[in-house]
Parts: sequence; structure tokens; C-alpha cells
Amino acid sequence: MNGLSLHCGSNEVQRDQLALVPTPEATETWFPIPHTILLDHVEKTLEHNGLKIVHQAHALGHEGNHYFGLLEVRNGDNAHDFSLVVGVRNSHDQTFPAGLVIGSRVFLCDNLAFSGEIRICRKHTRWIERDLPQLVEVAVGRLSDQRHKQEVRFLTYKQKDLADDEAHDLVIQALDAQVIPATKIPRVLDEWRDPRHPEFRQGKTAWRWFNAVRKSSRGASIGCRAGRRLCTVCSTLTAGC
Repeated sequence: MNGLSLHCGSNEVQRDQLALVPTPEATETWFPIPHTILLDHVEKTLEHNGLKIVHQAHALGHEGNHYFGLLEVRNGDNAHDFSLVVGVRNSHDQTFPAGLVIGSRVFLCDNLAFSGEIRICRKHTRWIERDLPQLVEVAVGRLSDQRHKQEVRFLTYKQKDLADDEAHDLVIQALDAQVIPATKIPRVLDEWRDPRHPEFRQGKTAWRWFNAVRKSSRGASIGCRAGRRLCTVCSTLTAGC
């Protein structure tokens, strides 16, 4: 769905199918919540903070006991350049707590990998429904600062000119940093030399190179760690922004 993918072995479902998943009864120490309760809190808080969900993907695993969701959000600025992703997960079998991650690259996986630049988790104990709105509000509040940092970083990429030899050297650095495999190098170079999208043909810059790597990596695994390594590679030519 428009580049959004869930890195897990679960089955993708529609948003309205989440409401059909039964929630187990609580015990004296464990208080599970419906998957939709957590998602509703996240959606309402994003909307309250002026953030629009433009794409979303949801998945269920382990007979509906595991929920994973990704929400791509924008605030109306530079919509064609970049966005941020909110990851949501919940369990009905005490495998992991309710959680939320936010970042430019988010990784959710049914092997319990769960990461991004901003992360909160809440165990399924008493008062979880009371505490969730405040926890989500805190995480989304930090999103504003994260978005500003991303805007500054990408603007710097766009203003940094690259010669072909510098771009080629960055490809090797990306290979050494395990951002891309050797098999992807020809695709990265093709995308650098002749971008498929017109918006990346305006000058040879770090932004053009950054997107050449991202476009060429689709279909391969480039999770949040690789995303951070990619920014680290780019920052060698952008004063460490």
C-alpha cells in the first residue's frame, strides 16, 4: 500500500476488521484492551495535533491475539518529500505490552522487534485505559520536535551538491554500513544517474542520492537500523546534521 509494509508474518487486514477480534477477560493482574481502543487513542491524538493519516496498514497474527499497525502521517507541508510513520502494537496473550513507536523509519515484527525514534509501552495492568491517552499524547507531542529535526536534515540534503565521484563513494559507504547489499548497487547508480521521478532530477544533491538508495531498496529489508545508517552515511557530507 503506497510503500507501507509490515515486517511480520501476520495477515494484513482492513481497519474495520479489528473490531471483530474478541478481547479476553481480565484477571486479577492482567487487563487486556481491545486492539481498536489503542488505535482509537492514537488516531484521535494525531488528529488533535493537526496530523493527517494519509496511509495505513494493519495486521493480525496468532489467531488475532497480536496486532500490528502502521500509520503514515503528514502535517500538510512538503507532502511529496517525506512523512513520518507511527507504529502501533497490542497483544491479547501477554506476549508484549501495548506500544507505540514514531519515526522516519519504524520496524514492527512478530519476533518482537519494535523500534523507532520515539517509543512508549504500557503493560496490561490495572488502569491501562486510564493511562493510555496521556502516554499517547506525550509521544505525539515529541513528534513535533522529531518532525522539525527531519525537516532540517532533509533541507540540508537538498542544499548539498554532490559530484558523481562523491556519490559513488557514498554508495560504497552505504555498502560498508550494511544499508544496501552489493546486488543493489547497479540499481542505486541507475537511480542516481537517471531518477525515475522528475522531482529528483533537479540537480545532483545529497537528497537525490538519499532517495536513489531508498527507491532502490524497495523489495529488500531496510528497517529502522538501516534507515539510521543511511542518514549517518549522508551526514558525512552535510556537516553531521
